[in-house]
Amino acid sequence: MKKIFALACAAALLCFVLVGCGGSNGAVENKTGLEPGTYTVTFKTDSTMFAVNEAYDNKGTMTVTKDSATVHVVLKAKGICNLYLGSAADAKTHEDKALQPTEEKVTYSDGLSKKCYAFDIPVSELNKEFDCAIKGTDSGKWWDHKVTVSDPQPVTK
Repeated sequence: MKKIFALACAAALLCFVLVGCGGSNGAVENKTGLEPGTYTVTFKTDSTMFAVNEAYDNKGTMTVTKDSATVHVVLKAKGICNLYLGSAADAKTHEDKALQPTEEKVTYSDGLSKKCYAFDIPVSELNKEFDCAIKGTDSGKWWDHKVTVSDPQPVTK
């Protein structure tokens, strides 16, 4: 009986390891229905502060593989230092899983340019609102937001 119990525990542990544990900020399954490739997408949020830089007209670049999809968006400035897929409450307890920004130079139509933060955000589905928490550089506080990725258009080379 002890051997059966030990075997059952080992099997349960193996399932746990293979399936993975919690954390909504890891890779997400690609349910977009898109073929692997690069797409221009519309990236909308419920906030004017957390939005795509105006030079990009609410657009991001989504890279789709067989297993995942990630949208690259350049924000308005450098006021958001972390991003978390999920709620602000969860972000507070899982800050180690927060996405880190990259810095990009944005050049506007008038020739002026500035450095802004950009994020690579995993996307599981199109046209479906999802939770995304952001952390401000000034306040250090997490804020809840809603995001939608839609209207994929293949990027032609």
